[in-house]
Amino acid sequence: MSHRLQQWKNPIVLLSSLGLANVGDFIYLVAINIIVYQMTGSATAVALLWIIGPLTNILTKFWTGSYIDYRSKRKIMIQTYIARGLLIMFIPLAPNVVAIYILLVFLSIARAFFGPSSMTYTTMLVPIDMRKRFNAIRSFTSSSAFIIGPSIGGSLILLTSVNATLWVNGFLFIIAALILIILPDLDEREKSSIPKLTIHQIKEDFSLVLKFFSENKYISFIYITFILIMVATFAMDSQEVVFTQQVIGLSEFEYSLLISITGIGSVTGGVVLSIFSKHFSLRYMIAVGVIMSSIGYLVYAFSWSFLSITAGFIVLGFFLVFLNAGITTFYQNNVPVELMGRVTSIIQLIQSIAQISLIMLVGFLGDVISLRVTIVSLASLMFISAVVYSLFIFKPNYKDCYKEDKEGV
Repeated sequence: MSHRLQQWKNPIVLLSSLGLANVGDFIYLVAINIIVYQMTGSATAVALLWIIGPLTNILTKFWTGSYIDYRSKRKIMIQTYIARGLLIMFIPLAPNVVAIYILLVFLSIARAFFGPSSMTYTTMLVPIDMRKRFNAIRSFTSSSAFIIGPSIGGSLILLTSVNATLWVNGFLFIIAALILIILPDLDEREKSSIPKLTIHQIKEDFSLVLKFFSENKYISFIYITFILIMVATFAMDSQEVVFTQQVIGLSEFEYSLLISITGIGSVTGGVVLSIFSKHFSLRYMIAVGVIMSSIGYLVYAFSWSFLSITAGFIVLGFFLVFLNAGITTFYQNNVPVELMGRVTSIIQLIQSIAQISLIMLVGFLGDVISLRVTIVSLASLMFISAVVYSLFIFKPNYKDCYKEDKEGV
């Protein structure tokens, strides 16, 4: 028992840091929407907040992986946490909305480095037989942050001000960075062996990633298809406020309640998965997760009342936890650690291009046809894709990709 606790010591420290930052992300989300709306009074200015991240990713993801894979992942995580904390603290001092957008671009760059480095560091730190439970607990902490973060953010804004809330928010990221200092640095590399970040190096790394994709077509197909299905959910989420209030007719209070109920569904899914993760195979976690999540979106798309949309969101919240934990474990078990930063960066680049394209398309179709028809069409396409995707997951000749007691493919 004591040996097991010792094994979990470092993963628990990592989960604490990631969980604290997750809460910070949601506090930030509440505060930044309010501060931009207060400064501009423009819904378009607030909508631009959805685009900054994906646009920044397109400009940075070509080379972030090349930087990350040759350097200490733990140090990059600490540096990006501190950078995010300081940048958030500077937002209240910004004289106008242009200055805020500039700060947000730098925040997005820090996040662009953090994603691939945290994925790689987690894979290095957590042994293969513990990854599924770790990812299940991480899904639970993310879901909890989904409820706790906005609640703390809203309460702080009511009790103090938006500016004070952003300062507290920035401080949370600094604490998350300090927690990471306890963890071991798992990258042992001489400085002289680190290649310079040149255009030639980036091209070479890009070729290596493409070679990995071509040599591991099934793994690439499963993960990239998952990303594209998630892009459809992102596009539907971007129209969520308009759809629930204008198409279905929910009040602002009902919409807020709906988001909280979705969070409760996610937390429940996270608790169930954290306790019983060893009883679920990766294949079932991914297949059941993607099909049930798409059913949740279908119920949402065809909803006519608060109760019907709530049912869809509970199903959605519960099963997305299974899907995310399953696919993350699959990815960590099948992509080599030495390539993971570059592979993750390129996949996130594809994701960002698809996100921007689909958000614009959904917005356009919502105006030209109708938002109901657009969301119903997208949810139906997602469901069909999920069923076909699940058939590929259960292909018998690829069962080794889902083993949980081996390193690599």
